[in-house]
Amino acid sequence: MISFFDVTKRFPGGQTALDRVSFEIERGEYVFLTGGSGAGKTTLLGLILRQEIPTAGRILVNGRNVVSLPRKKIPFLRRSIGVVFQDFRLIPRKTVFENVTYLPRILGFDGAKQRSLGFETLRRVGLAHKANSFPLELSGGEQQRVAIARALIDDPEILIADEPTGNLDEDLSDEIFELFEAVHLRGTTVVIATHDRDRIDRGSDRVLVLHAGRLVRDGNPKVALEGPSPGDTQSRLQSLVGDDG
Repeated sequence: MISFFDVTKRFPGGQTALDRVSFEIERGEYVFLTGGSGAGKTTLLGLILRQEIPTAGRILVNGRNVVSLPRKKIPFLRRSIGVVFQDFRLIPRKTVFENVTYLPRILGFDGAKQRSLGFETLRRVGLAHKANSFPLELSGGEQQRVAIARALIDDPEILIADEPTGNLDEDLSDEIFELFEAVHLRGTTVVIATHDRDRIDRGSDRVLVLHAGRLVRDGNPKVALEGPSPGDTQSRLQSLVGDDG
């Protein structure tokens, strides 16, 4: 489903965001991506979306080589990927329904199809009754659920989320991760970038740990975050996750 082969990403000025990163995520997996600030998490997600192009290496997403993908085919790639951001990125002047149905609208779906998709997706996140509200009339948790509904509107094969609960308290975070788990149970491949060690321990069978742009661990949370490896100390292991995104 998602494969990285010796992927390196350098930005102008010589900053190396990712350094020879390789991994494969199978269809239907639920994976956490973690690491301290500047570890390369957001860059990695941007490469999956073809927002960035690697300096070296190869990336396959759902069988497509995204590095050599023609520009005109990038929108088709992104339609197969739902994206949830930490800062929601809702349009304040649009209603909840209008935010959620943005993609069907630009794809030219008729009004009946937009209404069907919009209300069905809002029901999945428990917000059908808020369809006519505006984002700033909602709580933070409700805004994030709207953002999740927007990401799910076209039934994507992959859902990626970048620190989706970074602005929410623990109770609201629990609600959001329950939604991600429900999405995963429907067969969607889920990849979530987070630095929340507690959440990782409770919520996934696999975690990828980045440190200074390198993939240093890949496995179940206990092994990836706690298991011994040559040259590591417990304090260094703790620093791999860090306390910010």
